[in-house]
This record gives sequence, structure tokens and C-alpha cells, in this order.
Amino acid sequence: MSTTHELKSWPDFFEPLASGSKKFEVRFNDRHFHVGDTLYIREFDDRTGKYTGRSLRKRVTYILDGVGQGGIAPLAGVHPRHVVMSLDDEVAA
Repeated sequence: MSTTHELKSWPDFFEPLASGSKKFEVRFNDRHFHVGDTLYIREFDDRTGKYTGRSLRKRVTYILDGVGQGGIAPLAGVHPRHVVMSLDDEVAA
């Protein structure tokens, strides 16, 4: 069963997602992300403390879990309890 996660994204990180040049997201894994989940990402201006009104939806296609120091490369470079998620445009069912 997939889950939709509502997330904030600062403009400097949101814009590359919106343009398609950024196809991944690095997050603390407090939401227990899974392949197939949808990320509902809302642009949040950290300077004004307000949402901009722009949003997008991305589907998680792959997850790299962090293991931190002592792990084999490339896992050692991802902090424990964090994930790198590959994203694709959400496809309407």
C-alpha cells in the first residue's frame, strides 16, 4: 500500500524538481518512505515563512538508505536515518 507524504521544499530545492533537472530527494526518514509512495511537495519560502502556492507530485521509484560511517561506499556517505529517493513524475491511474 502506498502513502502520500506532504513535504515542504525551499525554493532553491523546489525549482530544480519542478524543472525536471533534479530527479532525487534527500530526506530524514521519519516518515518511513517506501518505493511507490507519492511525495506531495509544496514550495515554502524560508525567507518569508509562507507557502508560495506552487506544488508538485512525484513518485518514489528507488530508495537508498543511509548507514553512515563504517558502511561500504556509496552507503557510507548517506547519514544514518536518512534516505536518497529517486523520483519520477506521478502517473495518473
